[in-house]
Amino acid sequence: MALQPGTKAPAFSLKTKTADGLKDVALADTLGKKQTVLLFFPLAFTSVCTTEMCNVSENFAAYSSLNAAVYAISVDSPFSQEAWAKANKITIPVLSDFNKDVSKAYDVLYGDLLGFKGVSKRSAFVIGTDGVIKYASSNDDPKVLPDFVAIQAALKM
Repeated sequence: MALQPGTKAPAFSLKTKTADGLKDVALADTLGKKQTVLLFFPLAFTSVCTTEMCNVSENFAAYSSLNAAVYAISVDSPFSQEAWAKANKITIPVLSDFNKDVSKAYDVLYGDLLGFKGVSKRSAFVIGTDGVIKYASSNDDPKVLPDFVAIQAALKM
């Protein structure tokens, strides 16, 4: 079962690929400054994941106005994530959990999804500036998108 509200969010540092090369992004970068939204998703270049991240990118101003940093996380390599983000105009940072450590720490890793072992479940976490999880959701059905109304409501709390 995914980590629950009231739990201290596990620290992490993951790679993202930018035009300037690989960059480290850590939860510590936002603590004390902004709330953090983590959106775990199964795989780049799939229809539901693309729809989710395109919608979040299009509505990024709503999160920014709530003092939130938003990160998408999957087990894909940062190089495939970069190609996918460019091809689909995804503007939020996409972080590679290639080693699956963060997905394990947040307890959102499938044992088996369509024959793929160790793919992130579609999950969402809102982490307060104090590092405590304010909202958490995880779904075993990879086709079910997170409740973005509930995520934004948690950011207003």
